[in-house]
Amino acid sequence: MILAAGRGERLRPITDTTPKPLLRVRGQPLIERHVTGLVHAGIRRIVINLAWLGSQIRDHLGDGTRYGVTITYSDEQPRALETAGGIIRAMPQLSPGPFAVVNGDIYTDFPFETLEVAPDRDAHLVLAPNPPQHPQGDFGLDRGLALATATAQYTFTGIAVYRCAFFAGCPDGVSPLKPLLLRSMAAQRCSAQLYTGVWEDVGTPERLRDLNA
Repeated sequence: MILAAGRGERLRPITDTTPKPLLRVRGQPLIERHVTGLVHAGIRRIVINLAWLGSQIRDHLGDGTRYGVTITYSDEQPRALETAGGIIRAMPQLSPGPFAVVNGDIYTDFPFETLEVAPDRDAHLVLAPNPPQHPQGDFGLDRGLALATATAQYTFTGIAVYRCAFFAGCPDGVSPLKPLLLRSMAAQRCSAQLYTGVWEDVGTPERLRDLNA
């Protein structure tokens, strides 16, 4: 699943007319780079959630035929449901899982073919060294387990694998992801890895400009 429903407030006014996942980095829309990367990894079915200017994303990618993949869409009108809510809304298209999820507004060379989640875990996160704009990080990492707190914290990249059980008991509607991650970490059901390759959160006009410099 590619998460593509967000408004992109920090990128306004650019995102007033163009959805953030369609912003071009080095000549290619961010979301198209994800699609081709997932296809390269052997994934043949992709679900994309839509809200803000979602018709532009649908029109650009279509049904995925030209990429060699089947693309379906999960609409969240009249408003985006946040990360967990968007995944829960799309769950009928993602079952029985496990399934990979990637934020549509990141730029990365992460090898999606390496993603996996162990049988005794409900989620697996990809973490990265903290960028300048997020020096405090999000989660710790100890012997393959993600930790809610730790001396060394890393930044969650927005790349992960989940089992449907991770979202057990969650109703359809607006729902953030972090409380579910903390629940899974407390139960030692959330693993993680540190990725030190190319990864950038394209969250501001300045970072978009620097990537295209």
